[in-house]
Amino acid sequence: MPLHSDDPRSVGGYRLLDRLGAGGMGVVFRARARSGRDVALKVVHAQYAADAVFRARFRQEIAAVRKVSGAFTAPVLDADPEAARPWMATQYVPGPSLARRIRDRGALPEAELRGLALGLVEALHDIHRAGVVHRDLKPANVLLAEDGPRVIDFGISRAAENHQTLTETGQMIGTPPFMSPEQLVDARAVGPASDVFSLGALLVYAVTGRGPFDADSPYLTAYRVVHDEPVLDGVGGPLRGLLERCLSKEAADRPGLDELARDLAAALPEPTDGDPATVTLRADRLPAAGPAHPATVADPPPPSRPRRRFRPLLAATGTVGTAVLALTAYLTLGPGWARSADRQDTSPSANSRWAAPPAGWKAWQTTVYERAGRGVRTTQQPRAGGSRGGPECRTYEGAVYCAGDGILPVRLDGRTGETVWRAGPAASVSGDDFSRFVILGVHDDAVLVRQEPPGEGATRVFAFDTGTGDRLWDRAVNDQWTEVAFSGDVVVLPEGDGTSMTARSVRTGAPRWKERLPAKHFCGVTEAAGRLWLQCSPEEGPEEGLVMELHPADGPARRLSVPSHAGLLGAFDGRLLFLELTQDEDGNVLMGQDAPYAGIRLVDPGSGAQSTTQLAEEYEGEVTLADGTLWFATASGRITAVSARTGRPLWQTSTSLEQPGEATYDPRTRAVYLASASGRVGALDAKRGALLWQTQPRAQSNATDWGATRVRLLEGALVATTPGGSVFSLDPAHPEREPRSG
Repeated sequence: MPLHSDDPRSVGGYRLLDRLGAGGMGVVFRARARSGRDVALKVVHAQYAADAVFRARFRQEIAAVRKVSGAFTAPVLDADPEAARPWMATQYVPGPSLARRIRDRGALPEAELRGLALGLVEALHDIHRAGVVHRDLKPANVLLAEDGPRVIDFGISRAAENHQTLTETGQMIGTPPFMSPEQLVDARAVGPASDVFSLGALLVYAVTGRGPFDADSPYLTAYRVVHDEPVLDGVGGPLRGLLERCLSKEAADRPGLDELARDLAAALPEPTDGDPATVTLRADRLPAAGPAHPATVADPPPPSRPRRRFRPLLAATGTVGTAVLALTAYLTLGPGWARSADRQDTSPSANSRWAAPPAGWKAWQTTVYERAGRGVRTTQQPRAGGSRGGPECRTYEGAVYCAGDGILPVRLDGRTGETVWRAGPAASVSGDDFSRFVILGVHDDAVLVRQEPPGEGATRVFAFDTGTGDRLWDRAVNDQWTEVAFSGDVVVLPEGDGTSMTARSVRTGAPRWKERLPAKHFCGVTEAAGRLWLQCSPEEGPEEGLVMELHPADGPARRLSVPSHAGLLGAFDGRLLFLELTQDEDGNVLMGQDAPYAGIRLVDPGSGAQSTTQLAEEYEGEVTLADGTLWFATASGRITAVSARTGRPLWQTSTSLEQPGEATYDPRTRAVYLASASGRVGALDAKRGALLWQTQPRAQSNATDWGATRVRLLEGALVATTPGGSVFSLDPAHPEREPRSG
């Protein structure tokens, strides 16, 4: 990062080149000595330099680092703790941190894990031999050089033989997910075994991409460190038992470093000639993840569940005791030195996880409130401050199809944003009461559109030719009891009086089959495991609901019974996954937009066998199922990933996204994308939850706006919309680039 305008140009005879990061105590610069040698130079913030406690802490850091030497630590080269702004120069390590490596590339393979683990054990050996306890061993404090890891940041270490008053003030120093129980309960009892605990947590993170005590907040994380067993899902073989011992609550039960080195060497096999060596950890040598782009990314059908809004949950009750008191100090003081690149990277590298968009693509933005084609009047924009929703789009084979409130169906060129054609389902669309159009999907050179007219008018479904925009066929539907559904080459329409459904060819509209709906039942159709499933719940009463598979050629096939408070979301592990709404003490189901989910129900579609799993806590908001994970997005911008297998949270991240839509998971980049009601787009690491980047808003949003739509994948690029009628595409590798007008 470049120097700030108020940064000094030299410190202690070292010329400052650029910033490496900043933390609670000061700034870390890359600096150059007169000899030409680069160093990492730490300078205390000016406002803290006069603080006796901070100056004492910095003086202690210098003394601690000077005692330590070894192959896997960064030695101190120079320092002046008595300067007006105290500073210290250590070895500059040209490599990413472990935190950034995991964020960009995911969990480490065994071949890389062995070198990391044994190198860190040796580093701790050198640190402890000098009589020092590190106290903050975490992924951000481990740098990955070509010849092995380097442990940095002794700013919160302490001389083991000297219980200074600095650590007797009740202040807790460390980072909760990687702290030992004794750090949280009694900082004066911390010894070398505390670093072994932190190493165990760090290695779990390296293997799985998440910490063993991750929770919704630092307070809950601290509680789990002190009271709960570690979550070691994804850690197998002899390594699992070894890490369990490292994470023992009692310091005396943890292995010593000599024993740990021996057992790690046995648990982690030496790399073979075909395995990557540690040098492949360097950020500038990491290959791009996956192919350049998939041949075709088809969107899933529109969700059958209504949009849900968030109601804040009460925080978990219970007392963490001294851990909470100590954690307050952590949250106030901050975690000490930290490289900002490990917190958020706003300019992803082309050498990281991202792949290039298709040839000829450039970032673009356009409006779909434009003059319609021949014979159709101009579409009208919504009233200022009105509650009309923005456009919703789908992508298919390099094209973008959009529609919305008062927005006639339109096809855009995915590379340029230029309009290819605009359809006209009605003779005109004008005034404040205009129809809503919804893109259902694309198949067999036909795009399906649902028109919802204002007032009491009949809903219609249209099919348009994808190449020309010509109307192929249309039908009136009655969606009083069920809704239109689309999958593959079949669209299922509720026709007549709404008590029956007809399957028709997407391209021709020719009927395939017809089936009556259960009387006095509300029904919805969901696509799961590549098939359509009809789920019907009784209009009144708590009776069991009915689930039927809809075969494209023959209609209803298998029939299953599930509780009426369970809604089908998708498929997982060969079974249908239902989310169950919360019930009160009398068994009444909590309904409505803000009703929370309480459990997961898995149903074998062949045998009908069912199993249920309670969620670790109740969750609300927009929900997406993909890759064995449930992603919940609340209106406040909080994103939670939950295991579909265990119901336990994997991670939770708070963002600045206002009323985000459903999450979109991209397996190619291992990222989760969300858009806000203001057109702000964010990307999170799917495994860890780290915020990769977040754009600026593109439109004003307010409480009357509808929530955001989903981000769509477009062959390496992304497509999103704003309530004001704009559609834009961006490159996830360079989200900051200004779009050109489409």
